[in-house]
Amino acid sequence: MAQNTRTVGTPTNVTQNHTKGGIGESTLRPDGTLKVTGEFAYSSDMWHEDMLWGQTLRSTVAHAEIVSIDISEALAMPGVYSVLTYDDLPAEMKNYGLEIQDTPVLANGRVRHHGEPVALVAADHPETARRAAAKIKIDYKELPLVTDEASALAADAPLIHPGRDDHHSGHVPHPNIVHRQPIIRGNVEEARKRADVIVEGEYTFGMQDQAFLGPESGLAVPSEDGGVDLYVATQWLHSDLQQIAPVLGLPPEKVRMTLSGVGGAFGGREDISMQIHACLLALATNKPVKIVYNRFESFFGHVHRHPAKLWYEHGATKDGKITHMKCKIVLDGGAYASASPAVVGNASSLSVGPYVIDDVDIEAIALYTNNPPCGAMRGFGAVQACFAYEAQMDKLAAKLGMDPVEFRQLNAMEMGTIMPTGQVVDSPAPVAELLRRVKARPLPPERQWETAGENADVRALPGGLSNTTHGEGVVRGVGYAVGIKNVGFSEGFDDYSTARVRLEVINGQPVAMVHTAMAEVGQGGVTVHAQIARTELGVTQVTIHPADTQVGSAGSTSASRQTYMTGGAVKNTCEHVREALLEIGRRKNGSYHPAWAHAELLLEGGKVVTDGGEVLADIADILEDEVIDLELEFRHRPTVAFDLKTGQGDGHVQYTFAAHRAVVEVDTELGLVKVVELATAQDVGKALNMLSVVGQIQGGTTQGLGVAVMEEIIVDPKTAKVRNPSFTDYLIPTILDTPTIPVDVLELADPNAPYGLRGLGEAPTLSSTPAVLAAIRAATGLELNKTPIRPEALTGTL
Repeated sequence: MAQNTRTVGTPTNVTQNHTKGGIGESTLRPDGTLKVTGEFAYSSDMWHEDMLWGQTLRSTVAHAEIVSIDISEALAMPGVYSVLTYDDLPAEMKNYGLEIQDTPVLANGRVRHHGEPVALVAADHPETARRAAAKIKIDYKELPLVTDEASALAADAPLIHPGRDDHHSGHVPHPNIVHRQPIIRGNVEEARKRADVIVEGEYTFGMQDQAFLGPESGLAVPSEDGGVDLYVATQWLHSDLQQIAPVLGLPPEKVRMTLSGVGGAFGGREDISMQIHACLLALATNKPVKIVYNRFESFFGHVHRHPAKLWYEHGATKDGKITHMKCKIVLDGGAYASASPAVVGNASSLSVGPYVIDDVDIEAIALYTNNPPCGAMRGFGAVQACFAYEAQMDKLAAKLGMDPVEFRQLNAMEMGTIMPTGQVVDSPAPVAELLRRVKARPLPPERQWETAGENADVRALPGGLSNTTHGEGVVRGVGYAVGIKNVGFSEGFDDYSTARVRLEVINGQPVAMVHTAMAEVGQGGVTVHAQIARTELGVTQVTIHPADTQVGSAGSTSASRQTYMTGGAVKNTCEHVREALLEIGRRKNGSYHPAWAHAELLLEGGKVVTDGGEVLADIADILEDEVIDLELEFRHRPTVAFDLKTGQGDGHVQYTFAAHRAVVEVDTELGLVKVVELATAQDVGKALNMLSVVGQIQGGTTQGLGVAVMEEIIVDPKTAKVRNPSFTDYLIPTILDTPTIPVDVLELADPNAPYGLRGLGEAPTLSSTPAVLAAIRAATGLELNKTPIRPEALTGTL
């Protein structure tokens, strides 16, 4: 993937860096070489000399009463140490969940989705555990299915969770609605009268899998104090701990968690998967237990992106100003709540897009169904909405006879815009500029295979190496899209992060140790933390302590929040360590130089210097045998919950924006699509590590490309069973599918954020999908209101 990076703008409130390897440099990742050479230890690589292997037995039907479970044959197998069912759970608490504790550790008399855990086996060999699980006999009595909005909300609909009493249950109009969030602002009916054109559309967004390459895995080791040590790949150590300890019947201090190597996450590791199961088996057998899912089980072992049905109406005046917007978003949350309430909040509050629309009527709901549970995935509700509202922008522009980019720019929000929730956008919002940049970029040459002669590469054609076309019927299309995403946890959540920083002299050199519970899932946080410590403390040697629960929570590696929040925590703690160091210096050396009392002092290159550059002392000479060790929390500015009737409230911390231009070539006869280029522009506030920034933007863009043209979990509507739980049938983009992704980076600082930065990992996932869809529409003239686009949708052979 070629890149072409340009940086503009002058960030503010940024500490100037004069220590090698600090912020602003493209410092190499400490884990990078190990990962590309295959030497990095992932959680699935962990080993204990006397460990057992765990296996989960999962339901083969989507909705049924469990009549009986017979484990006798499994227990009788040689090498089997334990078989557990719901009746063996040790504590009064038998459910878990991120917000609503509605998910059973093991099914209790009823299964609610295909692949729900029913029983556990521990054996001395993974194949023995698998065979033993297969010998467990379960008698199911199948129940009526709830698979869509109509069946979920019917008057006589089976209730997925009868008798629910969670904090959302009192304000939803039906028990099969997890959460509902309306947003009302202005007067839509009056604004509608001013519209010269009105367009509406119904859109369908498919269920996407996070498709991380490292499957769920972990190792639980029982300890002498009756507790357990768990080594696991996750996104949020402390959230896991809060859910694990109660169902084990243990105090939190007896469940010690350490992050092991994570092979990708994208939201799919925010929920519990095998963590509790491994601990239960380890405590039951008093032996270490390792669980590693295969790819088939991984599709059932984590939540997915919510599939959605979206209806939108927009109006505009003949001069191109949007008058109003109405929409209804229906998200399928599946059998358990997971993060659905928060996804509803995001989908509703961001459903208007990065546009100025004063009059809106918005409703978003998430349903309980018997489909697979859905929760967090990169983009978190904003992805589905962006797909729909950007299609609407193209429809409006076409009906008005306007250029689609100019139409968007005319209605683009900017700093000072009021969101539909009433929140003022109080930092740069360069939506029009991002669009201008992607449009201004030169287009790649057309029909390159015709001008390359003998050097023609079949991979440049739709269908690629399958050699299905030689250019007949191939048409080019160009499409644009732009999106808005929030950063950090919202709606009044107490979002904080903790960092411990230790500064001492080792072998005559000052060394900083940074200890957080941040989950490094591939985003590069460990690199940035070291850069921040070097910048703030003026040292070159920085050690990153393994993430565990022996330090305070760092929150989740999600919501584009970690550089802002845990990076902010590292910066904050380093600043206090720096001040403590200077106090020691003043105590020891203050009488020797007046600058200790009056000058602004900095730490640079292992020395204490004045702002004029005069060196006062070496850090090592000041510290000598003293050690500074501080652990502090960092919080962003507070947010509030959205009003349950009007949706009003300052619910978000920060907004971030990205735009894309997609260039595609489509074989209209065979329905094959080649994405030639996906140019993007994004404001990142401040690039702490430009190499990582570009990598995140290109990765998010590629994930959006996947859901546009190939990725979808297929659930049989008659049985609610997953039909394609493998990478044979669930396709993700490979290097052959991934186009050139030129990246244009803006740095317009957010004055409220550490270093002026913006969270950036999710925004490119939003607009890449609708840009590709817009380009395919431009090439084919088809409406295409569903993701992903399949060949039969282009050839009319559905």
